[in-house]
Amino acid sequence: MTPARTVLSTRVLLVCAAVGVATGLLTAFAGWISVPVWAVYPLAVLYGLVLGVHVVPGILAQELLRLPWVALISHVIAALVATAFSPQWIARYLGMAILIGGLQEGIAALTRYRVWQWWRFMISGVIVGVVIAVIMGFVFDLQRFEPWAQVAFVVVLFLGPIAWTGIALAIGAGLRRAGVARGVGGP
Repeated sequence: MTPARTVLSTRVLLVCAAVGVATGLLTAFAGWISVPVWAVYPLAVLYGLVLGVHVVPGILAQELLRLPWVALISHVIAALVATAFSPQWIARYLGMAILIGGLQEGIAALTRYRVWQWWRFMISGVIVGVVIAVIMGFVFDLQRFEPWAQVAFVVVLFLGPIAWTGIALAIGAGLRRAGVARGVGGP
């Protein structure tokens, strides 16, 4: 009798770790540039593009592996790697990992982990964009901006995760074509 094959095999976890490390470095870089972006008033409108990078670990892992839990695992690993470079933001990194990774897993779970077309990932990006725009709209003092900047800030907060979802999908599709996840993930 052979043991049942687990979805989270060592190979799957190693791919999640590779995705987490690579995207954790990207997340750390985004964390460091967020300070000057936020500090310079006209650039603060672009903060959503910097913040949107947090969707990459989960989208990349799901596109590569197409399995349950890989988004959340990759997000947590990315958060831990980013924390090594920016320990002052451990709460931010882990909070975003759990929030966004959880949303991405929940959206995939709604389709019972069977729908992996680009539009499903974009729905995920839209939902994350809405959540981030609402949360950050309350967190930051938008009243200090002029009305046009308030609107631009919220719009870019919404569009940032969608743009990064597209980038992560393109990278993931390229890695799949290159055979990175061959024999490891789902369909």
